[in-house]
Amino acid sequence: MLQLAAPETIVTITVLAVLGVDLTLLRGKSVSTRFHVGAVVSILGCAMAGWFALARHEEFNLLNGILVVNPVTDFVKCALLILTIFTVMISVTGKYTEHAGEYLSIVLLATIGLMFLVSAEDLLIIFIALELASLSLYILTAFNKHNARAAEAALKYFLFGGMSAAFLLFGFSLLYGMSGSTNLTEIARSLQGRGMDPLLLVAIVTTVIGFGFKVAAVPFHLWAPDAYEGAPTPSAAFIGAGSKVASFYIVAKIFTLAFAGAEGSAVWHGYVAGWTPTIAVVAALSMVLGNLTAIVQSSVKRLLAYSAIAHAGYMLLGVLAHTSASNSALMFYVITYALTTIGAFGVVAVVESATGSDRLDNFAGLSRRAPGLSLCMLVFLLSLGGIPPLAGFIGKFFLFSAVVNMDAQNLGLLWLVILAVAMSAVSFYYYLRVLKQVYVQDAAAEAPAIIVPPMTMLALALLAALVIVLGCAPSLLISHL
Repeated sequence: MLQLAAPETIVTITVLAVLGVDLTLLRGKSVSTRFHVGAVVSILGCAMAGWFALARHEEFNLLNGILVVNPVTDFVKCALLILTIFTVMISVTGKYTEHAGEYLSIVLLATIGLMFLVSAEDLLIIFIALELASLSLYILTAFNKHNARAAEAALKYFLFGGMSAAFLLFGFSLLYGMSGSTNLTEIARSLQGRGMDPLLLVAIVTTVIGFGFKVAAVPFHLWAPDAYEGAPTPSAAFIGAGSKVASFYIVAKIFTLAFAGAEGSAVWHGYVAGWTPTIAVVAALSMVLGNLTAIVQSSVKRLLAYSAIAHAGYMLLGVLAHTSASNSALMFYVITYALTTIGAFGVVAVVESATGSDRLDNFAGLSRRAPGLSLCMLVFLLSLGGIPPLAGFIGKFFLFSAVVNMDAQNLGLLWLVILAVAMSAVSFYYYLRVLKQVYVQDAAAEAPAIIVPPMTMLALALLAALVIVLGCAPSLLISHL
């Protein structure tokens, strides 16, 4: 058991090591020192766990889906660990808290929950892992005691998260009642030939609602803008990146395995009851509302929050297509989006630390105040907008192509792809609003100088390089998915 869960075990030991070092050897040291030492320990632990996950190539299935290990799950775990490393690297300024060891430990605990979520094919373990990760994220949201918005945002996040857990647990209980099993494959086998009876429809709807909250899809998105704005910026980065990777991986797995045979149809003028039309409606609403609302935001973190809602809509198209090609395209899109999001939030964290706010006008003249930082922001925002040859463009191309090819003869899902392309064009406007401030507007005379911490600058440079490299050579990533 410990060998199968070796990456998670290593990260757990790292949590204890971070706490132990912080509470003993670093007692009385400055917050900056404690953050840097804790960050080094965390990075080493995550790197060791990632190496162990990549080194093994066997496939295991422990106790009928409680822990499933294969090359794909191990690769997704490595992606989560890399995202955790970058989150830790942009967290080292530590001005939002004096509890360095506790903060880093909770980030690692959230990672453990997400890693177990990726390996689960049993409803009970999925729920437990999801709640472990969610509880950690609630705490990370409220970590800045000096910001009144953080407590409000965390409370909203917690209340909406509790509500989503109730819906999800209710849907899972219905699936267990209809099938007599909590294993995803056995559930699908039991539901074969059952038809779309009311209980199954309720299970589909409640499951979509539960995960809709987790991925911040419309109309279950109300917590996201406040949580992104109120949380410490590194916490918001991890919420928008790590949780999306694991959540969309398990969403695709649940609907592809457990609800096999109950897909229905979302093709134009060919509606058939099932989970695909439900996902299609949520995806369309997310793309439209997320992009249109982002246009009017003056806070860059709220802008990125509504952008995340829109991107959740794009990602749901990959779930909707439910083919092997679309699943690979979905994970490529989610991982590259996560890398880009952490980078964008990292830039915001530096500007916010220097100016005291993430307002759009605080980015004025950034290209002359911090050229390297502004260049990274250019790469991240153009990738989010889908400009070639960056990873965001390749991700959208793969994803939209997979959705069209699912029904290549009738092009029944073309309406969703057209909507997604149109909304991507809309997104250029608000990304360019930020870049206009960075490269065109002049900074105010009293604007403070911006000094980028070396570890943060290293993380941002690596993230920008990854976004460019994965856009030019996508096979480096998609071949593992």
